[in-house]
Amino acid sequence: MIIKVVNNSKHALPEYKTEASAGMDLRANLDDPVTLRPLERFLVPTGLFIELPVGYEAQIRPRSGLAIKKGISLLNTPGTIDADYRGEIKIILVNLSNDEFIINDGERIAQMIISKVEKARWEMVEILEETTRGKGGFGHTGTQ
Repeated sequence: MIIKVVNNSKHALPEYKTEASAGMDLRANLDDPVTLRPLERFLVPTGLFIELPVGYEAQIRPRSGLAIKKGISLLNTPGTIDADYRGEIKIILVNLSNDEFIINDGERIAQMIISKVEKARWEMVEILEETTRGKGGFGHTGTQ
């Protein structure tokens, strides 16, 4: 798949690190480092603008290494970039740790996955088909 991109950042385009990688790392595009205090959030620019084909979305997800090692995650995750959005890709980072975290220019801050999107149509019915689970909610199937 070919995706049109405008790269106004100082960095190379996102790329898959291995043949089987699902996501591409996105990098911070900053003039100066940003200090993210505990429980603080910051909208990090990437300098990237994309044109996705209709029927696809870009999903923005946290990087597992930043999450486990530094307590850094994303709000609104996974974030969705719709096929008709043409603005800059920006990442909502949040510091869930007790320590300050410095975001440096070029730092890998999130990953982007391109996914096919199916459009749904609603069908009004009076009853739904029965299942074993039924109306069981969160934790209904147990912990083991």
